Amino acid sequence: MTTNQAAGAPLKSLAIEIAVPLGVYYGLHSLGASDFTALALSGVFPLARTLYQFAKNRTLNGLALVVLVTNVVGMLLTFVSGDTRMMIAKDSLGSGITGLVILISAFTAQPLMTKALRPFLTHGKADHEAAWERLQGTRRFDTVLRRSSFIWGVGFVLESAARVIGAFTLPVSTMVWLSTVIFVGTFTVIMLVAGLSAKEAGMMVAEEARPRELVAA
Repeated sequence: MTTNQAAGAPLKSLAIEIAVPLGVYYGLHSLGASDFTALALSGVFPLARTLYQFAKNRTLNGLALVVLVTNVVGMLLTFVSGDTRMMIAKDSLGSGITGLVILISAFTAQPLMTKALRPFLTHGKADHEAAWERLQGTRRFDTVLRRSSFIWGVGFVLESAARVIGAFTLPVSTMVWLSTVIFVGTFTVIMLVAGLSAKEAGMMVAEEARPRELVAA
């Protein structure tokens, strides 16, 4: 039960962060608000939610810190520039910056996605946690984990590039929904590809956690 809730939490969070801003935008737009006003107010919820989580938890990992800073800077640029297309592009730039940070981390000793993968591969089981600790630092295991960060990083960078290009070439009303479609579609593909890639690490953990039979001399 706990494992299923933990696995579903990111998807629930993603749904909330997408559905609420879109609902605010289209609701205000239908009431006659300008694109600037509708987009500006639709961006308040994601920012407020990020700041609330930061204040509540008091701690941030590297990836969460990048997302927080990106949201704050993006909102400031939104209100200062007054450019509707920039307002759409700033969210795309945010995921691009996040992707670059994840991608760079893939070439360091501590890839950012490693911590995110651990609970999914160990399922919170003591023997699997112990197996993870024994495997961590081994060449093959670290390579598989590093590959996951590489996939997420490249995926977000490509997704960001596509949305930024669309923000400045397509009609604003089109990009409001198309931007979300691109993000959700890319996120789904990345999750599936990265999940398949991480299966090897999961099998390594499961194999390492298996009890060793004692062979009589």
